Amino acid sequence: MDPECAQLLPGLCAALADPGQPLADDTCLEKLLDWFKALTEAGSSLQLLQDSPCLVELLLQVPKTLGLSPRVLAFSLRLAGLLAAQEDCFQFLQQGELLPGLFGEAGPLGGAAWTAPTVRSGWIQGLRSLAQHPSALHFLADLGALDTVVSLQGDSSLFVASAAGQLLAHILGLSLRGQAEGHPGPQVCDWPASAQRIVGHIEESLCSPATPRVTQALNVLTTTFGHCHHPWTQVLWARLSPLVACLLEKDPVPAAHSLVDLLLSVARSPALELRPAAGWETVAQASGPAWIPAHAGPPASGAPERCRTGEGGLLGGRLKGAAGLAVRGPEQHFPGLPAGPEGDPAVADTLLSSRSACVGLLCQTLAHLELLQPLPQRPAPWPQAPLLGAAVTVLRFCNGSAVPASGSDVGGRLCAILASCVRVQRAALGFLGALSEDTGPPELVTQVFAVLLDYLQSPDSSPTVLKKAFQATLRWLLSASTRRGCCDLDPPTQLFLRELLPVLQRRLCSPCWEVRDSGLEFLTQVVGRWAGQAGFRHALLASEVPQLAQQLLQDPESYVRASAVTAVGQLSSRGLHASPAGPEHLGGPQKSLLPELLHVLAADSEGFPPQGMQVFTQWLRDGHAEVAEDTERFVARVLQAASRDLDWEVRAQGLELARVFLEQTLGQPGSRCPYAVAAPEAAAPGRVAQALRASCRVQLVEFAFRALFDYDRPVAQKSCDLLLFLRDQAAPWDSLQEAGGSPDVAVEAALQRWR
Repeated sequence: MDPECAQLLPGLCAALADPGQPLADDTCLEKLLDWFKALTEAGSSLQLLQDSPCLVELLLQVPKTLGLSPRVLAFSLRLAGLLAAQEDCFQFLQQGELLPGLFGEAGPLGGAAWTAPTVRSGWIQGLRSLAQHPSALHFLADLGALDTVVSLQGDSSLFVASAAGQLLAHILGLSLRGQAEGHPGPQVCDWPASAQRIVGHIEESLCSPATPRVTQALNVLTTTFGHCHHPWTQVLWARLSPLVACLLEKDPVPAAHSLVDLLLSVARSPALELRPAAGWETVAQASGPAWIPAHAGPPASGAPERCRTGEGGLLGGRLKGAAGLAVRGPEQHFPGLPAGPEGDPAVADTLLSSRSACVGLLCQTLAHLELLQPLPQRPAPWPQAPLLGAAVTVLRFCNGSAVPASGSDVGGRLCAILASCVRVQRAALGFLGALSEDTGPPELVTQVFAVLLDYLQSPDSSPTVLKKAFQATLRWLLSASTRRGCCDLDPPTQLFLRELLPVLQRRLCSPCWEVRDSGLEFLTQVVGRWAGQAGFRHALLASEVPQLAQQLLQDPESYVRASAVTAVGQLSSRGLHASPAGPEHLGGPQKSLLPELLHVLAADSEGFPPQGMQVFTQWLRDGHAEVAEDTERFVARVLQAASRDLDWEVRAQGLELARVFLEQTLGQPGSRCPYAVAAPEAAAPGRVAQALRASCRVQLVEFAFRALFDYDRPVAQKSCDLLLFLRDQAAPWDSLQEAGGSPDVAVEAALQRWR
């Protein structure tokens, strides 16, 4: 702690302990806690208390002072927990009975202040910080804190209830921390008393007829399996999984959403394994039935593609939300996924009677599948083709391009429910994008691109749906090139990309700024990936997309201007920006963008600065034609503009550009890997002299010195790194001067200034 803060701290503590000093808000308390956290992470909490006895006095006075603000009480509880996280400081605080006075019955726990949710939350957060060492477990046991934490799981405040469940999971993990280093006991009865007590509470709650208690227990387990991957979790799951399975036998299944979350957490845990015969069967039963179309049939005369299904127009399957969206015909079977009743009218009526129930269940199913898709623990074999078909068909039902077979009452009701449903469209597009990680039959991949193009073209697609469609399209394009083992696309995919450019052109003219922004982001990504393909370059330059992107530099919306800067910078670096339309002008002369971008850098404080500096840095790295004409003039102009900017990210990016310039001048075109063991080799003295002269001409050293004292810490740190890099590189020049080498006045002056 610096001397000035040490002088101010006693007065601050006195103000906090004074009930007559009301706080306008608790923002200052949060910042103060962040400051104390930084101090304790950097040094000893015990030393901090010994140097600042006013902190101990504050913690002693707070529980005894009447009328104190609940926010100050909560702050004191959290501060005490933060300090006591280090065991020696914990012992120091225990000697004066300070901790029981704060967290026990003598503190807020037994008084009127406990009625404030802020105080209860501060009590939990304080204990969460404190519980970091074995001594804390004994303290919690002596305090009887477990009973209070258990009761707070049912608190009226959702924040308090959630924090209590997380604290319970943390205490369970702390009590078994020693077990993680060896082999856990084969029985829970071999575990420490606190762990046994928590497990017993969870077992009782799982068997409770009260759904809230079941939910609380499932949430604790979800947190435990999500954060603890030690061997003892296997013993815990082996003991509790039968109770979890029993929940699935109830009708209705209690706490279904929390149950699915738990099973997904178990599925993602590397310490656990869900076997198809048992684990996935349990996961599969967690969320009840959902209905989706089975497969698309041949087109009918005078109508869009007709969706043909089995009895009643739909394949009724028990779609188990976490196990898989298993769309299967009579001839298909997927081991590890339970088969469900097909065409059950009662189930269909129950599901389709409520639009919210149908949409909610379908969205939940798609979201869970998106989480499961990349996991190595997912069901095997993974039914990729049926899932692709199902996702495509759901999207077609949503946009009206598919209709149920004639006479399908259930299908008609499903069409009415899904028509233009933005929630389902977003969920299905997200899942469709995730499915790009695997391949599929060529005819299905063709359907995927067709439905994506439909959504990108449709005037009815909402901005959020369009963003999802752009993201899914990019993932499928990348997947197509990856499967070929290079960045090239196969002819059908190249054709799709060319068909997409007119659609993108229209989207860049959309009256909705979110759509223009999504289109620019997509353009930046496809240009960065496939600008080297002659067919794509030809089609892009034949379109108006580059000109439209450049026009959007003047867009009234700052987010669009920022995206336009990145897109135009990418186009320019690949020689694709603002050339005259038409194939005959391919590779022709292009208008200089540098003056326009520099003008925007100086004039636009909202949309341009950070992205623009990144563009300039990338231009320098890539040897952009405009930069190569006069690199020093380019760097000098950019650094001059960056030095006047009020945005710290701009100044930091200016230092990054300066670093790249120095590396290139020193003959080091690539930045050194930060994890390299050996230090970078110093440049030859001649190279150093050349770099120092160039740095003087572009005012780089002056820019770095100003940034060294910047009031934004990241800028100062980056400047310090740059100057240290220059020091290391200047070592050969110093050696040459000491050996009596020929002096260079300019270089020596720069080095003297640096010193």
